[in-house]
Amino acid sequence: MFLSVFDMFKIGIGPSSSHTMGPMVAAARFLDHLRGLPFGVAGLRASLHGSLAFTGVGHATDRAVILGLAGFIPSAYDATRAEAELIRIKAEGTVEIEGLGTLRFAPETDLAFDYGPPLPGHANGLRLMATDAQGDVIAQEVYYSIGGGFVVTEAELGAEPPAPAADFPYPFSTAAEMLAMARASGKSIAQMKRANELALMGPNALDDGIRRIWAVMRACIDRGLDSDGTLPGGLNVKRRAKAIREALERERGLNLTAPHVINDWISTYAMAVNEENAAGGQVVTAPTNGAAGVVPATIRYWLDHVPGASEARVGEFLLTASAIGGLVKHNASISGAECGCQAEVGAASAMAAAGLAAVLGASPEQVENAAEIALEHHLGMTCDPVKGLVQVPCIERNGLGAIKAVSAASLALRGDGTHFMPLDNCIEAMRQTGADMSEKYKETALGGLAVNIPNC
Repeated sequence: MFLSVFDMFKIGIGPSSSHTMGPMVAAARFLDHLRGLPFGVAGLRASLHGSLAFTGVGHATDRAVILGLAGFIPSAYDATRAEAELIRIKAEGTVEIEGLGTLRFAPETDLAFDYGPPLPGHANGLRLMATDAQGDVIAQEVYYSIGGGFVVTEAELGAEPPAPAADFPYPFSTAAEMLAMARASGKSIAQMKRANELALMGPNALDDGIRRIWAVMRACIDRGLDSDGTLPGGLNVKRRAKAIREALERERGLNLTAPHVINDWISTYAMAVNEENAAGGQVVTAPTNGAAGVVPATIRYWLDHVPGASEARVGEFLLTASAIGGLVKHNASISGAECGCQAEVGAASAMAAAGLAAVLGASPEQVENAAEIALEHHLGMTCDPVKGLVQVPCIERNGLGAIKAVSAASLALRGDGTHFMPLDNCIEAMRQTGADMSEKYKETALGGLAVNIPNC
């Protein structure tokens, strides 16, 4: 099992990695599929199923599919050009595709929300179709957006995993294997993860990519801390990160601030990211958009508030975090539609706790303990976004996930790495809990907070 640091941390757009980025990626893959066909096509159609249908409008899934079928991809998203193209497509009912020409696609009639049973492979399913001049379907693919921007076809979902692309020196697929390899090699988790990455790329490409990830994370925090106004979507949720930051800065030096106010800084950094995500801004999946604030907030806390912190070690943080995130994804899920928010903010908190413990000098055993503590105390968390928007409770939830990450790392560092519940068992408990969880609590906006809202 190998998931790169660049699989866990993808640069993209809000508000959702599974509901926005994934469908856009699926559309791009479908266009590539059509380019390889021995015959031409005249039009396109799409249908959204399961969670993509129920919360698709709130997550901008419809916009993502339209733009994906127009050739847009998350990593190179141009918001100004996208808005202009959306207007043109809705007015003219066509998309202009390189290598395919002008194709009919009128979103009002060619993009359907199917509120029936979900497709059998996953809660986040979409069917993309190509038609001939008479409007008959001549090619189609089913895609599943399985969380964190990862997309698989129906065939790929049930297929055997592909052979490793390289011989990795530390091919761990469980936390137990990871710790055994660390003990045998004398290397840290980050060092083993780095060695695995270098089996696929050169050191300059790896280091430049990691610096890029942190630069986008940091810029997202800064934009969120400097922006105010009301978030889109109809809930009229006001941005709060800027006002809280300004209040915290005014209180500095007055000797009136209680020690626990550091939690407000941590929460504010996370909220800044998730307010940007809710507004459709550029974010980094960590491991998802809905949980994008936890890891960068924890890094920012470390850099700005912990003596001795240095940006030179951010790579160590991110490599450690990605190793933990890979274990969660491989052995359970990072999809809110599959396992609830425990799989998103819970996984993010475990990743952040591990990364923070590592840069604070933890042993591999203490790092594993930190991740387990953070994940354990998110077990059972539902995904119940009000109106299907990644706003309530998602924005504040990231702040609390970051606080738990800091606390988990601190607790683990107070011990020697031995503890009762192994991380592998905790991940399995999360998987089982997600399997047993009612569908209405898994990103469908059909239960929980999503249906217990005040009358406005």
